[in-house]
Amino acid sequence: MLGVILKLNGWLIKGLELTVMLVMGFLVVDVIWGVFTRYVVGYQSPWTEELAKMLLIWVSLLGASIGFIRKSHLGVDYFVGKLNDRSQTIVQLIVYLLVAVFAVFVLIYGGYRLVSSTLQNGQPSPALKIEMGYVYLAVPISGFFIVVFSIETVFNKIAVLRKK
Repeated sequence: MLGVILKLNGWLIKGLELTVMLVMGFLVVDVIWGVFTRYVVGYQSPWTEELAKMLLIWVSLLGASIGFIRKSHLGVDYFVGKLNDRSQTIVQLIVYLLVAVFAVFVLIYGGYRLVSSTLQNGQPSPALKIEMGYVYLAVPISGFFIVVFSIETVFNKIAVLRKK
């Protein structure tokens, strides 16, 4: 069972990384096109800046999920480093549980409410006429990934504690 979950988790990570790379590629092309049309053509395409903002939202939030997965997010662990191994594991377990709770309530639940209310209001973007709820969908999706990987880390920390 654990092997299947880890394999599925690996696919989720690869899919998330591929998605962020593709969105980042689109962002680069969009910004280059905006600069080209502004300075070479003399008139910037009206949609490039808006699309860049939308893509930046997705890259930032999904990229934060990847940073969380790779454990490359910022953390102040000076005092935790002074503890013994068992205490460090317990503190890390508590931190990941708190992150999961935060992600569930703020990112998933709050993001869901943001997306649903924005879609109900039918708020379109000015230039592209894309409903902003779809742009804000990045919030609960990134929250989902953070929760999944927090729970995985919590189970790993519990397994480490059982061995000690």
